Amino acid sequence: MSTIQTATVAAIETRMAVALSPKAGAAQPRAGYSVAIGYLRAFVTVLVLAHHAVLAYVPFAAAVPVSLAAQPRIWQAFPVVDAQKWGAFGLFTSFNDIFFMSLMFFVSGLFVWKGLERKGSGTFLRDRMLRLGVPFVAAAAIIAPLAYYPTYLQMGQRGLAGYYREWSALGTWPAGPAWFVWVLLAFDCVAAALFAMIPRWGEAFGGFLTRAARRPAVFFGILVAASAAAYIPMALVFNPFVWVEFGPFYFQTSRILHYLVYFLTGAAVGACGTEGGLFAPDGKLARRWPLWCVAAVIFFGAAIAVFLAAIAAQNSPYKWGTVGGVTFALSCGASCLASLALFVRFARKPRRIFDSLRDNAYGMYLVHYPFASWLQLALLNANLPGAAKGIIVIIGTVALSWGATAALRRIPAVARVI
Repeated sequence: MSTIQTATVAAIETRMAVALSPKAGAAQPRAGYSVAIGYLRAFVTVLVLAHHAVLAYVPFAAAVPVSLAAQPRIWQAFPVVDAQKWGAFGLFTSFNDIFFMSLMFFVSGLFVWKGLERKGSGTFLRDRMLRLGVPFVAAAAIIAPLAYYPTYLQMGQRGLAGYYREWSALGTWPAGPAWFVWVLLAFDCVAAALFAMIPRWGEAFGGFLTRAARRPAVFFGILVAASAAAYIPMALVFNPFVWVEFGPFYFQTSRILHYLVYFLTGAAVGACGTEGGLFAPDGKLARRWPLWCVAAVIFFGAAIAVFLAAIAAQNSPYKWGTVGGVTFALSCGASCLASLALFVRFARKPRRIFDSLRDNAYGMYLVHYPFASWLQLALLNANLPGAAKGIIVIIGTVALSWGATAALRRIPAVARVI
């Protein structure tokens, strides 16, 4: 490999070190950058795209609304609903829903502490406003309305003027998957405030977690206990499926503190580096990846069993809510550690196609939703089973989002943001 090629690869790795929690670009590669973490970040992004691509075909998708204003506004989660279903997509999306956003917050937090140390709270937040705040505004103002227009069309309505009237009458501004971006920015503000008030908290907490991580089961227990303590009271007070809405700012009420636990855990772990412990290719977590995968399946099965039992019982909501909260925390933690174990164990060498996917992951997350909903709309009348439609939409959503992001990043001003 030539000197120029080597420098280019190094620059790309540095640029994407925080693709879902991006920082201002650095000219030199950071020591200790982990290929496994970069590829895990790309993988979970693709998982999000696939999740949204198949929601039209899950058995529990809601009926087509009579209007955008009709309550409950389930169309915000299911922009298009197809008559063709496939039960496997129901399991796939249920499994994803338990853990993949928590994993995104954890991975996004891994590089926060080093950024705070290097830049200080003020510069850190200024850069975050550029890399998270500006894309959120663009996604909420442009991407989300494009993604939800197929909902309006499936209702039998036509015309942008009518769509605008219904949209503006909602009283809120659905932002779609961009909710993650503004919540991540809010969590960055929390981390910056903690850094300003208690400059060594990350290293102190991180040192404790790093010692625990030498025994992954102990780290798992701490993570599950903390997330359960954050999640269960919120789930009991608020319906686990309720979202808070104000303007374009949305978040799932019961999970917001749970997500903060994962983000701050990632920030603390990252404060002590990502070269050893949980991230060691030959460490205990990586070596025992089959056990963590089995645990993820078992705890997911337990979470589904408790959920079905709670529906059948239709009583003792606090009992079932508590048990359900425990199985949720167990399933989430096991799936996150299983994913990390797989990538730490097997993602060791850079591959050009995966590097490209990693480099474009953040932009793909931002732009993918219209591609998914419009492809679902285009296939509504196709004489195909739900499984085939879902696979087509997955492939189309990933390919179009990838290509669109790569094209947008050729514009220097855009490349500095995504």
